[in-house]
This record gives sequence, structure tokens and C-alpha cells, in this order.
Amino acid sequence: MNKPRMVYFEKNDILHLVISDEPESGSVEVSPNITAELNEKGELIGIEILSASTFIRDSVLESVQAKVLDLAKAKTA
Repeated sequence: MNKPRMVYFEKNDILHLVISDEPESGSVEVSPNITAELNEKGELIGIEILSASTFIRDSVLESVQAKVLDLAKAKTA
């Protein structure tokens, strides 16, 4: 297995996570704007995220908000 790496295409706002340099044999849309790339054995070799800056921003905000809510609940308990 190759060393995983990330490539960001700023012009198109696409983040590509490369897990293996094996040829892509197929892909599966995991959710809107997220595609899992597979080799011929059906193993994950990469992930492509469209509108990456929005996806990352929303994911981080959601995680932080959940932690803040947990802290607020703990303080009132």
C-alpha cells in the first residue's frame, strides 16, 4: 500500500484523498458530493469530495457545536 496523500484542486474546490495508486476500476457515490473510488477487487483506493471547502467547514462546525452543547449540558447538570 502506498502512503496516503491529499490533493486539493482549488479552482474546482475538489479534495482528492489518495489511499493507493492502483488503477480505479469503479466508484460509488457515498453521499452527495462524496465519491469512493475502488480498485478491481472493490477495495477503497481514494475519496473525492466536491465542494470540499463547504464540506469541511460544515463538518468542523457541526463537530464543534456538538462538543459545545455537551459541555453546556455538563455544566447545568
